[in-house]
Amino acid sequence: MSENNDQKFVYDFTEGNRDLKDLLGGKGANLAEMTNLGLPVPPGFTITTEACKVYLESGSEPVALRDEVTAHLDALERKMGKKLGQADDPLLVSVRSGAKFSMPGMMDTVLNIGLSDESVTGLARQADNERFAWDSYRRLIQMFGKTVLGVDGELFEDALDEAKAAKKVASDTDLDAADLKKVVKQFKKIVKAETGRDFPQDPREQMDLAIEAVFNSWNTDRAKLYRRQERIPGDLGTAVNVCSMVFGNLGPDSGTGVAFTRDPASGHQGVYGDYLQNAQGEDVVAGIRNTVPLAELESIDKKSYDQLMQIMETLETHYKDLCDIEFTIERGQLWMLQTRVGKRTAGAAFRIATQLVDQGLIDEAEALQRVTGAQLAQLMFPKFDEHAKVEQIGRGIAASPGAAVGKAVFDSYTAVKWSRSGEKVILIRRETNPDDLDGMIAAEGILTSRGGKTSHAAVVARGMGKTCVCGAEELEVDTKRRRMTTASGAVIEEGDVVSIDGSTGKVYLGEVPVVPSPVVEYFEGRMHAGADDADELVQAVHRIMAYADRVRRLRVRANADNAEDASRARRFGAQGIGLCRTEHMFLGERRQYVERLILADTDAERDDALKALLPLQKSDFVELFEAMDGLPVTVRLLDPPLHEFLPDITELSVRVALAESRKEPHENDLRLLQAVHRLHEQNPMLGLRGVRLGLVIPGLFTMQVRAIAEAAAQRIDAKGDPRVEIMIPLVGTVQELEIVREDAERVIAEVQAETGVELKLALGTMIELPRAAVTAGQIAEAAEFFSFGTNDLTQTVWGFSRDDVEASFFTAYLEKGIFGVSPFETIDKDGVGALVRSAVQAGRATRPDIKLGVCGEHGGDPESVHFFHEVGLDYVSCSPFRIPVARLEAGRAAAEAKGSDSR
Repeated sequence: MSENNDQKFVYDFTEGNRDLKDLLGGKGANLAEMTNLGLPVPPGFTITTEACKVYLESGSEPVALRDEVTAHLDALERKMGKKLGQADDPLLVSVRSGAKFSMPGMMDTVLNIGLSDESVTGLARQADNERFAWDSYRRLIQMFGKTVLGVDGELFEDALDEAKAAKKVASDTDLDAADLKKVVKQFKKIVKAETGRDFPQDPREQMDLAIEAVFNSWNTDRAKLYRRQERIPGDLGTAVNVCSMVFGNLGPDSGTGVAFTRDPASGHQGVYGDYLQNAQGEDVVAGIRNTVPLAELESIDKKSYDQLMQIMETLETHYKDLCDIEFTIERGQLWMLQTRVGKRTAGAAFRIATQLVDQGLIDEAEALQRVTGAQLAQLMFPKFDEHAKVEQIGRGIAASPGAAVGKAVFDSYTAVKWSRSGEKVILIRRETNPDDLDGMIAAEGILTSRGGKTSHAAVVARGMGKTCVCGAEELEVDTKRRRMTTASGAVIEEGDVVSIDGSTGKVYLGEVPVVPSPVVEYFEGRMHAGADDADELVQAVHRIMAYADRVRRLRVRANADNAEDASRARRFGAQGIGLCRTEHMFLGERRQYVERLILADTDAERDDALKALLPLQKSDFVELFEAMDGLPVTVRLLDPPLHEFLPDITELSVRVALAESRKEPHENDLRLLQAVHRLHEQNPMLGLRGVRLGLVIPGLFTMQVRAIAEAAAQRIDAKGDPRVEIMIPLVGTVQELEIVREDAERVIAEVQAETGVELKLALGTMIELPRAAVTAGQIAEAAEFFSFGTNDLTQTVWGFSRDDVEASFFTAYLEKGIFGVSPFETIDKDGVGALVRSAVQAGRATRPDIKLGVCGEHGGDPESVHFFHEVGLDYVSCSPFRIPVARLEAGRAAAEAKGSDSR
């Protein structure tokens, strides 16, 4: 990025607003917004994300940045009446990161910048509190040493523990000024030993180095991992906020806290948050000391409590959403340090959205944008059986709901290692920090013995949708010995199974059985949303789903191969079947019938095999059409990669060899082995399958078409309403489709003549090869519908064999940032998506009334659903369990598009 000489890189808090998140980051934009609202925000300024981008791309700060920072620092010093690091009365500042999207704990913060050997005594005199001054100084050296100079943070922790042990006290608040002077001296020795330089005494050097460290923290491993996990773009950069310090560690009339305008775990209104007397903000977030509930602030400092409640109401009304607030009280004076739209659990998201509608703060369209398909999917996970026999071993704070079961592990490395081996694990720590992110992602759930709902573990777990229990104080966690001890003295060793309930905070020994979610019971029709005993969450889900269904344009179908799956899909809201895979009807015991067909040497053998298959197919289709009566059913003709229906060549060879050595009869196996050798393919997914198989094996597709047509005629005779679509798979050229279509139309005409029933069966194709997408205009001449098979289309566009590459190198590609997400999970818009878009346009140009859908796994992926809405498909099709997610996201896509059009 070239630097523009007219570009402004620094904004005072009085200059910005909440709409400038791209430029000022979330924290800076919201500090400016609170300043504009007249709330008590300590003065300061924000260095823009553009400055960070220049720094990251060029390796040095913009030329103009230093002068701009100097000008804003001068203005801040005039406003505060003192200078940065001034010996007799120092101005101290914090330097904090602040990206556009919240990344809790992932980037760096340094507090108390401006303290030095000289100014610490001036601060002590001004505050009339020597202990406070030296405590602030040791915090600066500790944070600066770790985040700016790269010193191992445990060295400082160990030195602090030694000081507490020497005085025989448990908390750092029990250390007096003399003790802290010794700690500072020891901390400075650590800095010198580890870096080869003294801790910097020049306050401006401290600030400049801290700003640079925040820029660099954008590209730390943990920050990059978090961005990949949350799908945050890597080129946004972070802003830097320089804010005048206010102190919560001045004594019992001071403190720091985090508050939520509603419970981020449940969504219920009330007083939620944590407060810690005589502390700075990092103490709360890090979970180093256990906090008291925010409600207790009323008895500690009634004036500040009342003011905070009023400010919280102001902010929630202004932002029209749950707000997450950080504050400090300095000797009875309340200061607001941050606000943002708070992260919340999936259940809270649905409850809060409907509550805000009822309060008139937002409309239904906005409520729909406040929830996501991923959150709905979380609500469909099972929960612990309330009636099961359990052994409760502890209880903490319900920080992020869900029912998680796994083996106890006590560090992130083990969590990742065991998870990759297929083990389900629960990560147990005293408290988590950003370095634990790998383990948190790998674990089924997180359990900590310290911290509250606003600790690092809680905030990150809620953002990821992970089950989390925090602050289980009665559990003693010993990470070095890899064990946890309960209040009764029982010991849980690494590898022992534990269960944690993020909805109640309860911790159990062993595996607790789970039961279906009430949300699933609602979708299954076993719980009525209007019933008196209906869960409040179910009511909220019902209301939002009803609105999504009213506004969505995309219809949602199911991928279902039998009547049972079809019936469940219909209960979940499916509007038809977008993919019935007929080959799945011949797995298990029926495999022999397809095997006989493939291996037939003569016309008579082939005809016999087809006659055996016909009634089985017809029976399956009758059940399927009955289950989906009145709704479209797309039946894909047989598309088996041959290796799925033939015996394993090695296993069969061994069987033949053993039979020959024992002189046992083996004629059938020998014939089978010869056929397997003849038909063996190096890459069966690109071999004799789909339309190719139908053209090579005479009578195969016509048998299936006859079974479909006869089943449809039978249902019509029974007063049913079958709406059948026949799909020809793996077409690459219109000539293939024309041949199959001609044969199919002949068979349908024969069935009509035989039954006297008029049949209207649509004939179309699956677009799953790049050539089919490129020649879609030609193919549409013979196709009444397209269904995009995005699984195979992704394989053929990328040249990937899904079964191989996901296990071999996808992990490395994700870690290196080549993929933000697997292209098999979310559609590759630039490659695969471009082919889909062009095929839609070409198909409609040839046949304006062509029906267009998608039946690959992407049909149930939230982000992909938005893309399919955008390119103009008529429907998406997905597995039954994902139908509610697709319905919700189709509604969100429509509401989002309508909102964009109105703007």
